[in-house]
Amino acid sequence: MCRNIKTLFNFEPPATEDEIQASALQFVRKLSGFNAPSKANEAAFELAVAEVSASARKLLTSLHTHAPARDREIEAEKARERNRTRFG
Repeated sequence: MCRNIKTLFNFEPPATEDEIQASALQFVRKLSGFNAPSKANEAAFELAVAEVSASARKLLTSLHTHAPARDREIEAEKARERNRTRFG
């Protein structure tokens, strides 16, 4: 899985449109192998990003859990600690 795609479910406050869009963009970049598509592929690339964003938004609003919402700062600190352990 692409390391830049972050978990967006079960956070307080909920994921923003910008976070969903960024996740969709990373996903499409990973699938296509393009960081920035050529002019010939730009329309297909942008359509894919829009469709993945819509699907992600639909998924996030459909999911349910009984677990307490996660705190963004606590999760960010856990990620920093994993990076310190991994990269020294």
